[in-house]
Amino acid sequence: MVNLSERFLIDANTLMTASRFFYAYDLTPSFWKTFEDVIKTGNIVLLDMVKAEIDKGEDELKGWVSERKDDFQVCNHVDPEIIPKYAEVMQYIQECGFYNERGLNEWARNEVADPWLIAAAAAKDYKLITFEQSAGSLNVKNKSGRVKIPDVAKHFNVEVHTLFQMMRQLKIKI
Repeated sequence: MVNLSERFLIDANTLMTASRFFYAYDLTPSFWKTFEDVIKTGNIVLLDMVKAEIDKGEDELKGWVSERKDDFQVCNHVDPEIIPKYAEVMQYIQECGFYNERGLNEWARNEVADPWLIAAAAAKDYKLITFEQSAGSLNVKNKSGRVKIPDVAKHFNVEVHTLFQMMRQLKIKI
């Protein structure tokens, strides 16, 4: 049975990867129809910054999301619950010692949704859905220039899953 109170916050790369590599609209329309039905249940949440990132594209995904904009539960990244968590995420990245200046600067850019996704998931108790993978073993002696969602999310006890794991939880079959 699907838990209707469970919410899944979708990273842009999840929908982009699905539309460009796994589920072409013309080959697997059943995926998109089923996903649309799940969106209408309210289990799928789209951060406003992720929607903006998708809207920049000139592809079928942009059109598909735009046609369903009223069906998506959209989370505003400047929600008063999210802003303090965002500050915690950014402070952690700066102070944990795992990242070099390049990594810090990348995540500090205004248009980067990743820290906001973690903050929103932590503040609202969402599961975060992304295809991004952990950087692996992080080391303060060999600082990384690539901050990865799963690594930071783990510190904030945010569950990170792939699209396929979410599909299994929501019993999405195509």
